[in-house]
Amino acid sequence: MTLRMPIRSSLLLIILTAGFSSRISAAESKPGVKITQLEDRLRIEIRGELFSEYHFKDVPRPFLYPVIGPDGLPMTRDWPMKNSSSEEHDHPHHRSLWFTHGAINGVDFWSEEPKSGRTVHDKFTSIKSGRNVGTIKSKDSYVAQDGKVICTDDRTLRIYDRPNERLFDFEVSIHASHGDLVFGDTKEGTMALRLNETMRLVPNKFNKGKPAGHIVNSEGVRDGATWGKRAAWCDYWGPVNGRIVGVAIFDHPHNPRHPTWWHVRDYGLFAANPFGLHDFENQPAGAGNLTVPAGASIIFRYRFYIHRGDDKEAKVAEHYQEYAKP
Repeated sequence: MTLRMPIRSSLLLIILTAGFSSRISAAESKPGVKITQLEDRLRIEIRGELFSEYHFKDVPRPFLYPVIGPDGLPMTRDWPMKNSSSEEHDHPHHRSLWFTHGAINGVDFWSEEPKSGRTVHDKFTSIKSGRNVGTIKSKDSYVAQDGKVICTDDRTLRIYDRPNERLFDFEVSIHASHGDLVFGDTKEGTMALRLNETMRLVPNKFNKGKPAGHIVNSEGVRDGATWGKRAAWCDYWGPVNGRIVGVAIFDHPHNPRHPTWWHVRDYGLFAANPFGLHDFENQPAGAGNLTVPAGASIIFRYRFYIHRGDDKEAKVAEHYQEYAKP
């Protein structure tokens, strides 16, 4: 014998089920990148979830914080933006994810000492949300402690909607708008982020005895040996809240001095730096200087690939080829 539900009850069940399913689908997908301008920052959401915020007002330099990876995991440390009892309070200028250099016409834009320069956000020229990509375009001035403008830049961030990973491009055109421009030979730079403390190659005092992170570059060099080496890409991966996740930085083939050198430290600093030859290769002081003539510009392009698993699981090498040879 076949049991039949009353027609009215069946229709009601179908409607309720369909409505519930559609709500789940909407919550899971919400496709696209949404960028919302607030008073002091831009809020960036991917599929309805926070990815990062671009802080631009009353800061030593614009920076992205937090940076949220797959599964909602924080990829950069909280301090100094937010106090944390489980993080080292070193290098207060390591603000999550940023671009700058430690010697531009002799001015230190890397640290936050009293005589350091500041990268001042001037304006946004474009903020666009999108189904597949969101775009932020802005202009900045590099200002010395005495108020003198050293140079200016135009920067573009492209944030992509990709399932199960986070992918974004950071492009900056620096203009010798106020005379000749010299990027000085120092390891203190340049395209950088400070990773979540639990991903460090050498655990901090709060994480002793726990699993640590690892570093690998495109040449197969691993862990501490990657510091100061040249490579097309570098990947830093490790545990966050019991899961393995990583960040790879790709150096674009058209960048000056590609493949770049890597200022990547066992305590979680991770930076691409094409200027620090004296430190990285023990060359004479100034060997890494790079001059941009007055009125000219220089362009740097990088891609950040935030992924689940280690470099092999995430197919970092294959992702780099997609970037280098689209």
